[in-house]
Amino acid sequence: MTTGIFAMRNPLLIGFMLNLALSASGCAELSEAPSVELKGKRYTVELADTPELRERGLMFRRDMPADAGMLFIHDSEEPIAYWMKNTYIPLDILYFDSKLKLVSAQLGVPPCGDQPQCPAFPSAGPAQYVLELNAGQADALDLKPGDTLRLKGVKPAR
Repeated sequence: MTTGIFAMRNPLLIGFMLNLALSASGCAELSEAPSVELKGKRYTVELADTPELRERGLMFRRDMPADAGMLFIHDSEEPIAYWMKNTYIPLDILYFDSKLKLVSAQLGVPPCGDQPQCPAFPSAGPAQYVLELNAGQADALDLKPGDTLRLKGVKPAR
């Protein structure tokens, strides 16, 4: 009977030890669902960290939860412009530099849907990260240039 109890507890013990080891090594943070924090408010984010994912972005979406967003991670810091082609959600587009400081914001950007011409919404300075949230979130947080974005479970850009 002792062997049976040990066998039942063994997987739990192994799982506990693995979790403990990951936590101690700092790897547990990368296994979390990706999220960001702005002024104490946490948003679960989808990552757009390849050219293909950045190009598609939030296209064809009809809604997004209030506590969610998309984080675009670019390979380098440079002036960036986004557009809303095939996007149906009004958004706040927030531009952050390589140090995760807010450079500029385009607030309440209207969706462009399937219109043939969509305007571009540029950053006011070089940026490496772009966070898209539902329109109104930036105002609700009273975001200002220089505010810091915190990454959780997200591998920072190179």
